[in-house]
Amino acid sequence: MRSSKSRSRNKNRNNRPSGGNIINRVFDSSGPDGKVRGTPQQIIDKYNQLHRDAVLSGDRVDAENYAQHAEHYTRLLAEAQREVEAKREEQDAQNRERQAERDRERQERLKAQENGANQPAADQPADAAQADSDQPVIDMPDEADSGLVETPEEKPKRARRPRAPRKPRETPEGDSAPEAPEAAE
Repeated sequence: MRSSKSRSRNKNRNNRPSGGNIINRVFDSSGPDGKVRGTPQQIIDKYNQLHRDAVLSGDRVDAENYAQHAEHYTRLLAEAQREVEAKREEQDAQNRERQAERDRERQERLKAQENGANQPAADQPADAAQADSDQPVIDMPDEADSGLVETPEEKPKRARRPRAPRKPRETPEGDSAPEAPEAAE
């Protein structure tokens, strides 16, 4: 069985989380009148309410204490919100950069396609175009560039041999069955 000391060593004693979303994290605040539990905004609201109650009751020391607690959590929340906003802006900048890169690549591909479509007509030798002026010119790509897969030729099937004629069936008496019925006289 573990002792309470070994368990307490692993706990994060300060109220600052080691990571994650501070804005939605639940804190245990040890205030002057006991623990206050909740998200930073809930704790701020609770300490502000306790501050107002202490001011109305005339207890200036408790009022100042509650105000300081509320201010602490207000600063904690503001810092967390600034970090979240900075991360969001960084991600937006990265997304804009990625989109700009995709747009540049798309433009380059379109230009390459346009140049590729215009290129074969410009690169043809003049004598080849004049020799076959009435025939359309078909530019065949190299085998490696075509993207087609080479398939083996199918062997032609051999012609089937005709079947051998059937042997006449034998009857149970051992005689073969008559091939044609005899005509009645």
